[in-house]
Amino acid sequence: MTLEATKETSAVKLTTPKEVIAFARKEGLKIVDYKFVDLPGTWQHFSAMISELDESTFSEGVGFDGSSIRGFQAIHESDMLLIPDPTTAIIDPVCEVPTLSIACNVVDPLTREPYSRDPRYIAQKAEAYLTKSGIADTSYWGPEAEFFIFDNIRFDQNQYSAMYAINSEEGIWNSGANGGAPNLGHRPRWKEGYFPVAPADTLQDLRSEIVLRLQEAGIAVEVHHHEVATAGQCEIDLRFDTLVTMADNMLLYKYIIKNIARAHGKTATFMPKPIWGDNGSGMHVHQSLWKGGKTLMHDKDGYAGLSQLSKYYIGGLLKHAPALLALVAPTVNSYHRLVPGFEAPVNLVYSRRNRSAAVRIPMYTENPKAKRIEFRCPDPACNPYLAFAALLMAGLDGIENKIDPGEPSDYDLFEHSHNGHGPVKQVPGSLPEALAALDKDHAFLLKGDVFTKDVLETWVEMKRTKEIDPMRLRPHPYEFHLYYDV
Repeated sequence: MTLEATKETSAVKLTTPKEVIAFARKEGLKIVDYKFVDLPGTWQHFSAMISELDESTFSEGVGFDGSSIRGFQAIHESDMLLIPDPTTAIIDPVCEVPTLSIACNVVDPLTREPYSRDPRYIAQKAEAYLTKSGIADTSYWGPEAEFFIFDNIRFDQNQYSAMYAINSEEGIWNSGANGGAPNLGHRPRWKEGYFPVAPADTLQDLRSEIVLRLQEAGIAVEVHHHEVATAGQCEIDLRFDTLVTMADNMLLYKYIIKNIARAHGKTATFMPKPIWGDNGSGMHVHQSLWKGGKTLMHDKDGYAGLSQLSKYYIGGLLKHAPALLALVAPTVNSYHRLVPGFEAPVNLVYSRRNRSAAVRIPMYTENPKAKRIEFRCPDPACNPYLAFAALLMAGLDGIENKIDPGEPSDYDLFEHSHNGHGPVKQVPGSLPEALAALDKDHAFLLKGDVFTKDVLETWVEMKRTKEIDPMRLRPHPYEFHLYYDV
């Protein structure tokens, strides 16, 4: 156990069950909270007295009802086990009662085998497949998740009415409000929320408090800032890490942000497109491959400093992008963000610096260690374990099959039809289109048994029956504006 804090965080890094138990006793923790992730990507949990935790817990596991978890078991085969991962143990960053938080893997109690629909296990298999491929031994991931912090949210849907109402003191629509409190102005205008200082940015201290809590929980943070949209859009960027660790960190990241916002009487959402007419929230994913401690992404003579391996990786991402979207932009709402003609990255091309391309190569530095590619289509509604695993498998398929991504698109993609360039292939326009693409193109995900047909079939059925069909069955409020007088 490392008793000294790292330079980036103040958390103690634990590695064995014995260390976890000793740490819990030393810190006077009272409760142990077992966390795991459902198939859509939401953390689930239950708790026990810390006295119930011993070294056998880490091998024998603790039981739970898998039939009550989205995407998991049927009721006649509901018993499942959680196996705690000692390397994830921390003091829970939001609980008032001193609590040990620990992430778990899901195991079948009859076979003692890892559960095929456990997203964390899928991510672990993706890392193992990378090593087995011989191409690289490490992948690094750096997601940039955007989110909104609102002051109030209301929504309702029934047989005879539908509504939602967002409010934010920062929202430019409140400039004419004359409520009980004085109206002090200074709000980011539509699409002008990128980097203004206070008083327009009212969330500086709240974001800083979140960052400090993330650091205390062992998550290294690089930067935080206000984002483009009005009404409290924010971004907090984490320092890159390996695939499973970063996916773990993303769930902890959401957990901390939502709970710190709530403690301040506010509400945080990672919904991709909550506000019409302003920017949505994406999750641009930076990724790179390394072997023997050296990057495989850089070639000083290559386009934008990229190696040929990097270009093949990009080729895999672009070829499989329509199918990938079903996993990395996985909601009906995701496609209100991915609309052609705006800043959203709908164009299936690559380019240095161009933010309307699906793949961008950042050019901030010439340091070879910083060379990476950025896939800009994902949004923070995705399950990070599934999203990162799928992106890795697509990139590796590109390398294994030497998929050429074509020429870069270093021109204005909004004006491509007027400057001599042909039509540009774009991402699917809806979740049903993305799921149809996944139906047709998923062999690359099945390599190494990383994803299984059962997982993909469950995912597609869940999305169609729990999200797409309910949306199709309900009239949209705007339809009354368009059609009531027909």
